[in-house]
Amino acid sequence: MSDPDSPSAYSKDTPFPARVVENRVLNGPGSAKETRHIVVSIAGSGLHYKAGDSLGVFPSNRPEEADAIVATLGASGDEPVMLPKAAEPISLREALFSKLALAGPTKRILETMSARASDPAERAKLAGLLAPESKEVLAAWLDDREFIDVLSEFPSASLKPQELVEHMRKLMPRLYSIASSPRMHPLEIHLTVAVVRFTTNRRERVGVCTTYLADRVTVGSSPVPVFVSHSHFGPPEDGSKDAIMVGPGTGIAPFRAFLQDRVATGAKGRNWLFFGDQKRATDFLYEEDWNRWSAAGSLTQLHTAFSRDQLNKIYVQDRMRENAADLWTWIKGGAFFYVCGDAKRMAKDVDIALHDVIAEQSGMTPAEAIDYVKLMKKDKRYQRDVY
Repeated sequence: MSDPDSPSAYSKDTPFPARVVENRVLNGPGSAKETRHIVVSIAGSGLHYKAGDSLGVFPSNRPEEADAIVATLGASGDEPVMLPKAAEPISLREALFSKLALAGPTKRILETMSARASDPAERAKLAGLLAPESKEVLAAWLDDREFIDVLSEFPSASLKPQELVEHMRKLMPRLYSIASSPRMHPLEIHLTVAVVRFTTNRRERVGVCTTYLADRVTVGSSPVPVFVSHSHFGPPEDGSKDAIMVGPGTGIAPFRAFLQDRVATGAKGRNWLFFGDQKRATDFLYEEDWNRWSAAGSLTQLHTAFSRDQLNKIYVQDRMRENAADLWTWIKGGAFFYVCGDAKRMAKDVDIALHDVIAEQSGMTPAEAIDYVKLMKKDKRYQRDVY
């Protein structure tokens, strides 16, 4: 293994052209989800990572989506366009394929089109959407659409290639929590990717980077531009400390890394995992790993919550409440508490459950429990990797 302190020549500004060496579906047949285990080789990169870090991936768009915009503009795709901060122009097709986000049109492009539209019906529709009282209607309308929809709905407001790209945002890299430890996989990075496919405005849409990794990257050959994003999230530095990990869905990724890391270092602290998803039969991600670590004694406790396996939905925060006394014993004894996954709902619900468990089991007032959790955060004993 190379020296982890020596810097790599590769970074976000100069990503490493990595290779995907494995791409397999983790869900069983019949699952409502498509979650993939992606293994990225970083051999020869000099890149270093640690458990808790993320991998940044620069995706490209689906070629057919770029081509659809070119066709709707009535362009050839070879037209030169200048992008912000670029030294020289590139072709329209290349810009749409690898440099620009094809989703997320804003009010600004409608204002430009409103000034251009020659068709009376289109002008009237644009005026209605842009009226001051239509703020909420406009937000919902834009939310349902990508640039191809906007161009298709107002064909008389013909934009030139350069005008269009000036209304588009840069295609940004996506960050994925790493699901492996460098102590076990120094030249590989494992990812747990929930592939996004959905429909809005009667068009099929996809998550740009999730489908890039799942569908468009050829295993073993396509170069995938990547960089390591270092994080303050990570297992306890003191291996004697206990770790409580709450990671439903793809939030499980860093905790697979944590377990690999703790096993590799011979950490004596106990490990407790809360995992949730829809159905045990099809959605128990990395079940073999957890069972193996449980059998070996590396994973002290494992509590699962499969929401669709019974009439009443059960979630990870419900399992926390069911095990409140034990949970408080671990926390009181100095355990580290980790959460990874959905920030909007799950992380908030888990945070509420944590405060409730501490207050109920310790006899603290709600205000004292809030102060206790604040102290846990200050001491890095409560860490979150939420998105």
